Amino acid sequence: MKIVKLKEVDSTHTYLKEYIKNINEFEPVCIVANLQTNGVGSRGNSWSGVEGNLFFSFAFKKEQLTNDLPLQSCSIYFSYLLKIILKNKGSNVWIKWPNDFYIDNKKIGGTITTISNDIVLCGIGLNLKFVNNEFGKLDINIDIDKTLQDYFNKIKNKTSWKQIFSDFKVEFQNSRKFHVTINNKKKSLEKAILNSDGSINIDKKKVFSLR
Repeated sequence: MKIVKLKEVDSTHTYLKEYIKNINEFEPVCIVANLQTNGVGSRGNSWSGVEGNLFFSFAFKKEQLTNDLPLQSCSIYFSYLLKIILKNKGSNVWIKWPNDFYIDNKKIGGTITTISNDIVLCGIGLNLKFVNNEFGKLDINIDIDKTLQDYFNKIKNKTSWKQIFSDFKVEFQNSRKFHVTINNKKKSLEKAILNSDGSINIDKKKVFSLR
């Protein structure tokens, strides 16, 4: 995994897309920044933050990921893998469906995934420091370089979707007291049914990751 470190960028995800366009031969790459000023979030929202938070985006070819991964649920997969790394370091972080990082009842980060031809691009933002009263922050101190190394090793080891989903299905119960926005309408997750491909059935409709 090639890692490109930036002091400041508008969006690691946007930078990554342009970076890939300008290389002759693809290799897995990660863009990490100390400050992101206009990050890409769900439904056209932005995810920025303060200097010293974790902002990174990375890209793999589809063939480099586990064969059983439903591409529509890549964000769940990538989010949960990072959750496992952080939990092993002592954090109480959990994943709210489909791909938001939470400590207790406060969001501390999120994931967005896009697919371009045979390349999967994923961007993650995580609050390591206090931003404002609306959001929380990670409950442990981490070494960013070591955390990214552990994370990408886990991805390259091709942890199966089946294994990840088995754990995520249990944790999904924590999401039931929350709402999600679907077609610009807030919907309760209380009675949502989680499917094995990571989608949910809600109001008689099948919905995949919102990002």
